[in-house]
Amino acid sequence: MSTASIASKPAETTTGEFEREAVPPQAQKGASKFWGMYAGEHAAGTEFMIGPLFLLAGVSLQNIFLGLLFGNLMAILSWRFICAPIATKARFTLYNHLEKISGKWLVLLYNLANGLLFCFLAGAMITVSATAVGIPFDMTMPTTDDWLPNSAMFVVIVLAVGLVISIVASLGYDTVAKFANIASPWMVLVFLACGIVAYKQLGATSWADLNSIWSESIVFAQDGKSESTMGFWSVFTFAWFCNAAMHVGMADLSVFRFAKKASSAWATSAGMYVGHYMAWIAAAFMLAAQIRLNQDPNPVPGPMANNVAGLAGITCVIVAGWTTANPTIYRAGLAFQAMAQTIFPNVSRFWATFTAGLVATIAGAFPAFAWQLLGFVGLYGTILAPMGGVIFFDWYFRRKGNAIEFQRTSPVSSFSIPVLLAWLIPVVPSFYLIVYKGYTAVNFVLPCWLATGILYLLFSKKVKTA
Repeated sequence: MSTASIASKPAETTTGEFEREAVPPQAQKGASKFWGMYAGEHAAGTEFMIGPLFLLAGVSLQNIFLGLLFGNLMAILSWRFICAPIATKARFTLYNHLEKISGKWLVLLYNLANGLLFCFLAGAMITVSATAVGIPFDMTMPTTDDWLPNSAMFVVIVLAVGLVISIVASLGYDTVAKFANIASPWMVLVFLACGIVAYKQLGATSWADLNSIWSESIVFAQDGKSESTMGFWSVFTFAWFCNAAMHVGMADLSVFRFAKKASSAWATSAGMYVGHYMAWIAAAFMLAAQIRLNQDPNPVPGPMANNVAGLAGITCVIVAGWTTANPTIYRAGLAFQAMAQTIFPNVSRFWATFTAGLVATIAGAFPAFAWQLLGFVGLYGTILAPMGGVIFFDWYFRRKGNAIEFQRTSPVSSFSIPVLLAWLIPVVPSFYLIVYKGYTAVNFVLPCWLATGILYLLFSKKVKTA
């Protein structure tokens, strides 16, 4: 049974976002409000980057098609059966939920990491939009070798794009959802059209032809080599956990707390199979077509889409970056607000979100975040998702899913040592292996999530016994 029907009436709120209270029945939304948001968020800016990066990594077409098919299914199931059931019963943001378990000062530390990493991800999407906005201004495009801003024009365009995105995200969930619902149907069609046009530009008449052209594109992009750094299981794992912080990491508690039913999480299938399947493959074909026609392996989204679809492609890149950055900045704003309210209780969500947007805009001026997207999403999942393990194991093994008791509970302490140790023990060595030893980041997400949840139960039991 939904806890909204049994929870006490919430305190008045002037924003309608219910940042510090359970979402009441009158503010809950049907499934239709989530389909557009997830389709828009995931058929968006990251798709223009991730699809081409598969080609540059030398992944075979078969491994792309099958790995994405099954990996995305696991991501959908994670949202539906891990995140959404807790969100529609507890109805708190991730940050308030976690505060009840770990105390406000540990959540402050987590919110800082969470907010900054979401800002860096949003910054990559601002970079994506800027590469399209810059085309009419004859902007010098960044390349994969550019980690720092490569021109003053690029910085100016990033600042302009980031300002617009920040304002939209700051206006709240309803504005973010409306923007996505308007933009996503058109963007999905443009992605599909780009994929079809790019496929025709490749000139393949059979699967064998397509495989041959794809292999030639890999050899050209790798300067005569043909090395694959990702197989089926790598693609499967990446598709499952590239959004780990949002599903098993429980960041989308902040979104699905508005859902009337947990079944609304099936809306994520629009994002996964339209965005993380069709759009990734379409974007990969776009780079292959660019290599075949122009001998250019540089995966800059704006020019790449322009080569295939002209003005419609440029517009799609601009809007696509916005529809990813908007909800990501919204999430980061909630993190910063929750962090600031630990010290300053009256900090508004608008200004916290706008601050997050400014941080994301600064990050967007550094192209490195976009070029390293495959590794970055795995790293932020490894750092953030394990806290979702704490929430999951706490909800089912300590609280037994009792929403009434949870809503009334207060933290045992303001800084939970069991939660801190459970988080750091698996994450710190994983971070070392990823950053300093070059291990694939996404492979650490599930082990860290499980280890953190189990360690939390063990340490909490010892504290309770003592």
